[in-house]
Amino acid sequence: MQQTGPDAFYAAAHEAAADTELNRKLENASSRHFEHLAVAKKEFAPYETERDIARRIKEESIERLDQLLSELRDKLVARGVKVFFADDAAMARDYILKIARAAGVTRVVKGKSMTTEEIALNPALEQAGIEAVETDLGEYIVQLRNEPPSHIITPAIHLSKEDIGQLFADKLGTAYTSDPPALTAVARERLRDKFLSAGMGITGVNFAVAETGTLVVVENEGNGRFCTTTPEIHIAVMGIEKVIPKLEDLSHFLEILARTATGQRLTAYTSFLNGPRGAEDQDGPREVHLVILDNGRTRMLADPILREALYCLRCGACLNACPVYRHIGGHAYKSAYPGPIGSIVSPSLFGTAASGHLAFASTLCGACKDVCPVKIDIPRILLHLRWKMTEGGGGKVAWPQAPARVRAAAGWFARAARYPAVVRVAGRIGALLLKPFGQDGYLRRMPGPFGAWTRVRDFPVPPANGANGRSSERAPGLDVK
Repeated sequence: MQQTGPDAFYAAAHEAAADTELNRKLENASSRHFEHLAVAKKEFAPYETERDIARRIKEESIERLDQLLSELRDKLVARGVKVFFADDAAMARDYILKIARAAGVTRVVKGKSMTTEEIALNPALEQAGIEAVETDLGEYIVQLRNEPPSHIITPAIHLSKEDIGQLFADKLGTAYTSDPPALTAVARERLRDKFLSAGMGITGVNFAVAETGTLVVVENEGNGRFCTTTPEIHIAVMGIEKVIPKLEDLSHFLEILARTATGQRLTAYTSFLNGPRGAEDQDGPREVHLVILDNGRTRMLADPILREALYCLRCGACLNACPVYRHIGGHAYKSAYPGPIGSIVSPSLFGTAASGHLAFASTLCGACKDVCPVKIDIPRILLHLRWKMTEGGGGKVAWPQAPARVRAAAGWFARAARYPAVVRVAGRIGALLLKPFGQDGYLRRMPGPFGAWTRVRDFPVPPANGANGRSSERAPGLDVK
């Protein structure tokens, strides 16, 4: 099990920030994403309107969550689906293992699912002697490397085609090639037998429609359809926040999800799953289970500010926009959910001791909010979590105390920030004090406790008059309005 906590994060982030090759790969991938997103938004005039509608639907869904989950359960049970509510990750794992053992399953094929990453399902299956095969190409690649995904949507974003070519040559014994179609053909050939011989398929759920009792899975490779139709047993795993009220609501999410996540008009495969196969059906599973996971989500629901994080569609766009993620990648976060969205959901899902520090792994630039398809105010939630850390929390969640120096600095700033004149004077004094350290308009190394800012970056010298013509500008590639 990977080490978590602030020390592990700081060490991993420091190492990743110094990896210029990793930085190049992340920047190239993120820049391409914004090029595709810009084209997708330009050709689809109602994009902003659809974002507003989708947000309103998620607000309604979260307000009526208990009612919608009950309606979803009743509709699915009526069609023969076995629905299980799991309070935590252990309950979800135990239920899935129980089903697999009872059916004598020895091989499982998995569609892409961040929720199964969240509950650490693969190690549990393997410990039980069950082979778990990731069938999404990116997930298959990182599984061969024995590492977790680096991105919610693009698991192998940290690898080049040359890296993957060498991986296939080393692990699969194929002739080296860096040609993407050839590498895809190798994976397709190796996975085909896995699909045909698997006793169970496991997928996530992108949306669950309460009105019709429909599970919706979107993907681009067709592997998800293999996982949901070829094995005799299909288990879907979803967080409680995935439910939406009506089938007509779905179109609004499909219009924005693919555009925001990958720059596509629509994902290549959108599957509507309603239950096990009937007597007259020629394919499909004979047994379908739905695991509905809490695992800390009701704690988020109880927090009037944090509950907004439950609107998330898991599109991964905030990762592409975040200057921190683009510099260190997903593995440094030591969480199944990296990047800005991971920083606000991980403390509730995995505990504040393991992930509470991630609220501070942000510049609060706001690029994540700008790109979010449902306009989650991630910077506001990050500040809320920082307040919980610095104030010691209170409430029902045991938030750890931040170091005394951090709490003291935050308290001083909170008091000073109430007086704009004081802030202006302090800014001018700070600019004068920093001026001797500047070279060509930048600070290569800042003194004292501010040194961390310039450990891996140069900092613009603040002008003595307190005005900065560049203050409203974003880093290149982050203008995503």
